Amino acid sequence: MSEPPVEEEFREFMPEPVQRRRRLSRSVFVLPSIFTVGNIFCGYYAILLTMYGGFDAAAKAIGIAIVLDMLDGRIARLTNSTSGFGLQLDSLADVISFGIAPSILALVWGLGASGVDQRLAWIAAFTFTICGAMRLARFNVQAGNLKYFVGLPIPAGGGAIAAVVHFFPEQVRSLAGGHLVVAGVFILGLLMVSTIRYSSLKQLTLGKKSHLTVLVIALLVALIFFLSKYVLLAIAGLYVLSGPASRIYAFVRRRKPGEEMALADSAQHH
Repeated sequence: MSEPPVEEEFREFMPEPVQRRRRLSRSVFVLPSIFTVGNIFCGYYAILLTMYGGFDAAAKAIGIAIVLDMLDGRIARLTNSTSGFGLQLDSLADVISFGIAPSILALVWGLGASGVDQRLAWIAAFTFTICGAMRLARFNVQAGNLKYFVGLPIPAGGGAIAAVVHFFPEQVRSLAGGHLVVAGVFILGLLMVSTIRYSSLKQLTLGKKSHLTVLVIALLVALIFFLSKYVLLAIAGLYVLSGPASRIYAFVRRRKPGEEMALADSAQHH
């Protein structure tokens, strides 16, 4: 017969403050997972809303999932309760809320009634989902960097689709519009598995010298509250484009000194 664990056997003899601290530590450990479960619920709810034609509400659910995804990681780091279980659960939540839910939303909202070939529509939606899953897998096995992400983060990819749907909530019914959606979904998927660098917001900390950061965040929240369609679309568009723009800028900067040296050499020969 196996003997009971020492902790269970002597728990009744532990002082009450010790037991209280243990219960508190367990609660702190569970807290980030509660936000992650909320993230999963929002993704699942977005899929249900999409099936019943609630495209704008589905886009908002994905937006709430993004907020919960940002909070669970920050809370885990602040409470020092990061765990392997939490990381795996967070990845599964991201696949559901930012991979599957946005792809189904794009498929039904932008491609279901536009006249686009159904096989092309399904391929575009699945490509987005699988690229998002591959992006997460690559992120999980690579060493983290607080300054940048390699490839478009999957929450940003899903958020971009949600922002567009929130701006144009009516179902796309033109062939040209459907082709634009197909192109956009393909591009977002390819950006996620690319090696293009994107800025990481994890480096934003609220320290003693962060009054300006707090002010900017408060102003941004107010703008989102009153002008959500325009502000969210602008944020999503600028962030998605920031990666390719930075890559092009870096390429031009590297090429410019070489061109100047070539011009100088040709001038000397003449």
